[in-house]
Amino acid sequence: MATEVIMPKLGMGMKEGTVVEWKKNIGEFVKKGDTVVVISSDKIEMDIEAPEDGVVIDITAKNGDVVPVGGVIGYIGAEGEKTESAVKPGVSSPNENRQAVSSSESAGEPALNRPVQKRKVRISPVARKMAEEAGLDPESVAGTGPQGRITKKDVEKAIAVRANIAPAHDQEQPGLSGEQEKEESGEKRIPVSGMRKVIAARMVESMQQSAQLTINMSVDVSDLQALRKQILSDVLERYETRLTVTDFIARAVVLSLLKHKRMNSTYMDDCIYTYSHVHLGVAVALEKGLVVPVVRNADRYSLVELSKTIKSLGSKARTGKLAVEEMKGSTFTITNLGAYGVEQFTPVLNPPEAGILGIGMIKDKPVYIGDTLERRSLLPLSLTFDHRVLDGAPAAQFLQTVKNILEHPHSMLL
Repeated sequence: MATEVIMPKLGMGMKEGTVVEWKKNIGEFVKKGDTVVVISSDKIEMDIEAPEDGVVIDITAKNGDVVPVGGVIGYIGAEGEKTESAVKPGVSSPNENRQAVSSSESAGEPALNRPVQKRKVRISPVARKMAEEAGLDPESVAGTGPQGRITKKDVEKAIAVRANIAPAHDQEQPGLSGEQEKEESGEKRIPVSGMRKVIAARMVESMQQSAQLTINMSVDVSDLQALRKQILSDVLERYETRLTVTDFIARAVVLSLLKHKRMNSTYMDDCIYTYSHVHLGVAVALEKGLVVPVVRNADRYSLVELSKTIKSLGSKARTGKLAVEEMKGSTFTITNLGAYGVEQFTPVLNPPEAGILGIGMIKDKPVYIGDTLERRSLLPLSLTFDHRVLDGAPAAQFLQTVKNILEHPHSMLL
């Protein structure tokens, strides 16, 4: 009997997921543990593995479809085997938390497929009418309004793009990437989905729903680098973690947030909510986008404990093993582009946080220490904050505290 491939539950609050990309096509043989499809929630993308050896005999949810948790998105079975995949409206399984398992009975009745749902389209009435008159499917239009709402301008742009680009190929088949290429010009259309779509929506939301301002400050980390070099081998041998400059910055940020609590807060419903704990987000760049694992209660961690936790979460992020709960609830975020040669940049707030600290590349420069010109290592920091929550002076005071701690690094070892 065929085995169902199920939309899994990636977190307690997850109600539905999106089929991002089928890695296997109908008729293709798979082994147990092979990645067959990539799905996403509003927080994370995840590879779904084949529950057993067999052949992909049916795909009931194509790329881009939104499916309720527990819904059937495909089947794996014996070569030539057929399956009943007709959708039965209004029927849902009583167990939302089940994973990919063989078709079985639940509460004495055969388990039935949940209906595949299209994504919820937010569109203004004027834009919807314009799309209908133009024969344009609203689901194919990227919305730039609040929470991805499709506006009149979005539809006008989509119509213009369609007029200038050759008609799309026939309806996208499961297992294909969805990329469409114009042969005569080499232009390529890549539909935005999955992680990239979530990031796009959250960044637009961030810019539209907060008053963001960025200030910059340089930090002399010469003594910090000397201290790190001095204790590096001992820490590695005793605690099995390699201290990085980012670890020191994370610790300095946590200590500073405890002193400047307004930075560790959020603006919501015309109120400012200040947190007594620090849940530190640490941005991690992936091939398909950006994720922000969260070190919960980072204020309770020593420098070494913080270092080990950051590395553990980073490793899980890069291997796709982060749980949704490990990316929720951050109160402040740090993001480092120094490894890419970036000196200063303007980080965008990670909603609903009031602050995010951008870390640039350390550069050696001549600096006067008293009357003596010395070679010093300078670290550029860029703080973006929500001006609704605090003004420039208290934000600068927070950044100054981070600077002072980093320039007196021994205090972080206590």
